[in-house]
Amino acid sequence: MAINHETWAFVFGLLGNVISFMVFLAPLPTFYQIYKKKSTEEFQSLPYVVALFSSMLWIYYALVKKDASLLLITINSFGCVIETIYLAIFLIYAPSKTRLWTIKLLLMLNVFGFGAMLLSTLYLTTGSKRLTVIGWICLVFNISVFAAPLCIIKRVIKTKSVEFMPFSLSFFLTINAVMWFFYGLLLKDYYVALPNTLGFLFSIIQMVLYLIYRNAKTPDLPMKLQELNSHTIDVGKLSRMEPSEPNHLTKNGTLTEREI
Repeated sequence: MAINHETWAFVFGLLGNVISFMVFLAPLPTFYQIYKKKSTEEFQSLPYVVALFSSMLWIYYALVKKDASLLLITINSFGCVIETIYLAIFLIYAPSKTRLWTIKLLLMLNVFGFGAMLLSTLYLTTGSKRLTVIGWICLVFNISVFAAPLCIIKRVIKTKSVEFMPFSLSFFLTINAVMWFFYGLLLKDYYVALPNTLGFLFSIIQMVLYLIYRNAKTPDLPMKLQELNSHTIDVGKLSRMEPSEPNHLTKNGTLTEREI
């Protein structure tokens, strides 16, 4: 008996949820370290703010779309919860200057930015046009999130060191991108599928670089660079940010950390 496209889409979306769940939990060692030391040290909050915004976008998109959107809502709802917890811990232990910068960033992006987008799409668009506008916003934002690994790729090539680019994370990000790509493709939802083609490409490049430079001597690099490759998730996150976390994702995907 043949399996229809919707069933296959559900299977890929369910697997995407499972893998994205693990990617969302990747920063836990970093926040355990922050809790133990009672300091955020040189970690930065940007990846978590961006990941939270990405999850909020995809939940809004899924609610407007309605059809076959449950799996986008489930994983991104979890993303909103876990990223909020990460940010709460960060704000508790961050120095006052960093805390103030993080609060300003949250207000600018997650409150006023998301609020402006929400109101403009609710009152200036209707029906399918509204979904198209929100879809394009999600697509463009998650493509930018997926471009974040370019920083760590550049660093690896320059230093010939993969110290802060764990192969396991790159591998799971690749599988994650594949799951969500086929989920979007089978549902003909190209706002979900397209960003994950870039996520897949960048993850493959990272794994190839790992195989090339895995035996190279490790130079003395800034420790927090590892985060540049861990928090990218993309479900829908996307798009999106390693020892405890070098990339940041949102299902549909997916950035990281050093205070600027």
